[in-house]
Amino acid sequence: MSALSVPAPDGPIDAVLETPGDAIPSPWPGVVVVHDALGVGRDIRGITSRVASHGYLTLTPDLYSRGGRARCVVRVFRELIAQQGRAVDDLLAARDLLAARPDCTGRVGVIGFCMGGGFALVLAPKDFSASAPFYGLLPRNIDDALRGSCPIVGSYGRRDPTLWKAGPRLDAALTRLDVEHDVKAYPGVGHSFANRLATGNTGNTLLRIVGMGYDYEKSEDAWRRVFTFFDDHLSGGAE
Repeated sequence: MSALSVPAPDGPIDAVLETPGDAIPSPWPGVVVVHDALGVGRDIRGITSRVASHGYLTLTPDLYSRGGRARCVVRVFRELIAQQGRAVDDLLAARDLLAARPDCTGRVGVIGFCMGGGFALVLAPKDFSASAPFYGLLPRNIDDALRGSCPIVGSYGRRDPTLWKAGPRLDAALTRLDVEHDVKAYPGVGHSFANRLATGNTGNTLLRIVGMGYDYEKSEDAWRRVFTFFDDHLSGGAE
């Protein structure tokens, strides 16, 4: 995994890049990974490596580059809700950087978690080839926001108290809009079921009490769906 700088309209931001390695010859389809509210930590870096190992040139930009998490998190959330602003511009710049690389096919998908899942939905109509939101916040005026979207594979937890019935609502909206999609709400799990959050034993217990926490079985099923979907829409359509 290498560090690099992404040129963006409001100045460069930090990012990490992972390649599939020599086992899979380039050019590769690209994937932008959008981190959750915790930033680019061990869990997101692990996800970046996992996506790359499946055959994708994977770029994870740090949306907190201009001041750190404490200073940036509120601004980034506001821009998510507004569906515009520096964070959106930064992610589009990350897409453009990947698409322009000689080792990329030019087809780019986006995967996001929690806050990042919300951005994955906001970005779906913005020249991406596929989008995979994990428990992403649904955009306001969802039909208008997702009209013209790329194909979407979404994963939600039925026990998520912060996104009650978000999965079925997203599924219904994409059906109305005739957007190809695979949206699944998993029983028995809540928010962050695909994230390995390092909180210690006490923290993990509290997460489960409030309907959060990692679940291996559901997480692996979600990843299987995502990779099958991305293989169809990114790898399968690569030139």
